[in-house]
Amino acid sequence: MSESLHPDVNLGRSVPLAPPLFQSAVYTLPDLDALERIMNGEEPGFIYARDGHPNALDLAQQMAALHGADWAMVCGSGMAAITAAILAVIQQGDRIIASDRLYGRTSQLFSQELGRFGVTTTYVDACDLEQVRDAFRDPARLLFVETMSNPMLRLVDLESLASLAHDNDCIFVVDNTFATPILTRPICYGADLVVESLTKMIGGHSDVTLGTLCGQGDWLPQVTQLVSIWGLAANPFDCWLASRGLATLPLRMRAACENAQALAAWLPLQRNVSRVIYPGMSDHPDHALARKFLDGGFGNMLCFELRGGRDAVNRFMRKAPGIPFSPSLGNITTTCSHPASTSHRYVSPAEKKRQGISDGLIRLSVGIEELSQIQEEIRKGL
Repeated sequence: MSESLHPDVNLGRSVPLAPPLFQSAVYTLPDLDALERIMNGEEPGFIYARDGHPNALDLAQQMAALHGADWAMVCGSGMAAITAAILAVIQQGDRIIASDRLYGRTSQLFSQELGRFGVTTTYVDACDLEQVRDAFRDPARLLFVETMSNPMLRLVDLESLASLAHDNDCIFVVDNTFATPILTRPICYGADLVVESLTKMIGGHSDVTLGTLCGQGDWLPQVTQLVSIWGLAANPFDCWLASRGLATLPLRMRAACENAQALAAWLPLQRNVSRVIYPGMSDHPDHALARKFLDGGFGNMLCFELRGGRDAVNRFMRKAPGIPFSPSLGNITTTCSHPASTSHRYVSPAEKKRQGISDGLIRLSVGIEELSQIQEEIRKGL
């Protein structure tokens, strides 16, 4: 990337330490022969940024290396990455088996949008291998799960699910956003495709909107084409910012995980807190899976429930402005969200009850501040 910033600029032997930003939407070529060589894949090069650009390629290569994947593609958002994965695999009339604890917009994609094109989705408790096995009595093209569910942080047995999928000639796709490749790499446990929202921990500063799709095998040409055709591409500046965030991801993830683990032990002792949910706690239903599949920490996400329901949540948010209400996650600072009003707003009351998403539930995205600072703000809210 750093060999040529502009055809009229000669850097000599100087190489920029920071990767350059290639903001251009289009690239010039000397002649038609050069165009043909690039179009035919005979030599590297770029033509139009929707088809590819240096910043997206650089970020994709870093993501592929982190995940141990054969290839990676950067898309304009996490949902764009999920869409790319689905479009690469699914045909009209196919069937998806999906976890019944997915992010709300993912469920809407499967049930509302894909349903319009003749694709059916069967939802199962992906934590129950027998339910998944029963779902495979009818043919399915794709099995889709999250490493850790949003917001209740339920984990799945990646290895067993991969075996079930492959035994039934099914593509196994994992959304790894909450874990990031720092904590686990689903491809190492048998996943065929992995999606992540780079907007979250990987970007790390709430200033990018990006997603990535990583995979094994020969899917890349097909994915590259459909990302261009469907307009799912990422812009250069966000890719440049995400690459910068990626450099500090291991440090940030380690610090945030340590804070989250400490808060999970501290919160049950606090007034008005009735429940704490964190995979690093021994009473979490998937603690054993967390110990098996998560390396170096149990994540930066936790939930706690307040006595008093929605009114108590409102009081908490008003009295603890140092923990901003932000319906996203992964910033360097600690933020909170209210799943019942945001990510699961359109989920039925019965389904919220089944998952344990009450009006008093707060989801905390733990940042890298000093632990005492986070605790002091939470005390104000409680």
